[in-house]
Amino acid sequence: MALQWMILTYVVAAEAAIALLLTLPAPKLLKSRIVSVVSLLLQPCMFVVPFAGFQLADIYWKNEHRLMCTSEICTAAERDRYEKSIYKAQRNVILCATACLLYWCIYRICKYFKHVESLEEVEKRYKKL
Repeated sequence: MALQWMILTYVVAAEAAIALLLTLPAPKLLKSRIVSVVSLLLQPCMFVVPFAGFQLADIYWKNEHRLMCTSEICTAAERDRYEKSIYKAQRNVILCATACLLYWCIYRICKYFKHVESLEEVEKRYKKL
């Protein structure tokens, strides 16, 4: 069951690296090339959003059907195991939310850069007139 979390962790790390690359200052030609490549990659990488949503639904279902270990009957080892599973679930929720948020940020950065480029082209046309 840890494979999907490992994949999601790598995806979040890659998204963070791409977001950092997009926000670093670079020459205009290089920046436009990077944005065009990332824009081409955005649509196939859309799988991240439903994948993270499915993982969130899985966490919610497991949380609703988890055995509670809060009474005096539980041993210390059972209580530790219960708390560890709660911490893992919280970490995984943060990971899923981060994956979706970073994807949205990358999308908006690319869209913003393309909008700025189109406005610059319009400005150039008006200056030529």
